[in-house]
Amino acid sequence: MIRIGIDLGGTKIEIIALDAAGQERLRRRVPTPRGDYAATLEAIAALVAAAERDIGERARVGVCAPGAESLLDGRVKNANSTCLNGKTLRFDLQTLLRREIRVGNDANCLALSEATDGAGAGLRTVFAAILGTGVGGGLAVRGQVLDGANRIAGEWGHNPLPCPEEEAGAPEPPRCYCGRRGCVETWLSGPGLAWDHVRRGGESLSPPEIAARAAQGDAACEATLARYERRLAKALATVINIVDPDAVVLGGGLSNMERLYRDVPALWPAYVFSDAVNTRLLRAAHGDSSGVRGAAWLWGRE
Repeated sequence: MIRIGIDLGGTKIEIIALDAAGQERLRRRVPTPRGDYAATLEAIAALVAAAERDIGERARVGVCAPGAESLLDGRVKNANSTCLNGKTLRFDLQTLLRREIRVGNDANCLALSEATDGAGAGLRTVFAAILGTGVGGGLAVRGQVLDGANRIAGEWGHNPLPCPEEEAGAPEPPRCYCGRRGCVETWLSGPGLAWDHVRRGGESLSPPEIAARAAQGDAACEATLARYERRLAKALATVINIVDPDAVVLGGGLSNMERLYRDVPALWPAYVFSDAVNTRLLRAAHGDSSGVRGAAWLWGRE
């Protein structure tokens, strides 16, 4: 059985085809028609048709999309690709492609990809965290995505940062787009890291610039990354206390900071309710391809 995965991003739509063993049969990408929902649907349909023509068989299709489906009416909500919001993406694709379509958000697809044949392969419980422009999370248990009763399982980004007393004396955190203050996302996203550096008197720098300067011995940048690592350890410790995963897998641009995998596990025991912490912190094995591979694996190995 061939599984096709579609990663519906803000700037590109990527397609991958995996065979029954998980081997890649083809991969292509086209620009996303920005702001044009109908054209986006047509672009996906064209990619699927071309892939099936080249492979020579009809495939099962999974889609990694931003946002989430409302439990009330199935319409997309909270997508940063705003032309998707309010649309019945799954229904429209099923009508266009004339088959059942499975849809997952980017964090769930990351978790599924890494639990199936990535950094967390063979592990019972994998929590995946995206650290990028935003902060998201997904949870895979025994190789299956856990959606939850409200389809928000793993969404840790809009919980408050734990142990706020340790932030005493710091300026009030910015208001999150969800309407609250102090969400994990406001501290641990890329913009949150850059904002924290500025508010402590540093220059306006991008996260890669902060990391590079810290490696060169810049004391202010080093202090900013140390604060970031402590906050990440606190936030992930809460996940460990509730879910107790075998591994936490990091994706997103900030996951490329190698020091996180050394420093954060050294910090989180202070916040985990256990005398030992066996949870591993791992980098996503498939990197930016985890989303599209996870979309294909929405069909599992059946």
